[in-house]
Amino acid sequence: MKKAMVLVLAGIGVAFAKKKYDDGRAEQALWAEATDPVAPARR
Repeated sequence: MKKAMVLVLAGIGVAFAKKKYDDGRAEQALWAEATDPVAPARR
């Protein structure tokens, strides 16, 4: 029973860490798009 509880808690921890990682990547992508340098217009 203890092993099952440890596995469940480890799975929850992994899922939480993956969600935080994915949220961070999405935030980073938004900032990269927002701060992307604009090329000067050619005449």
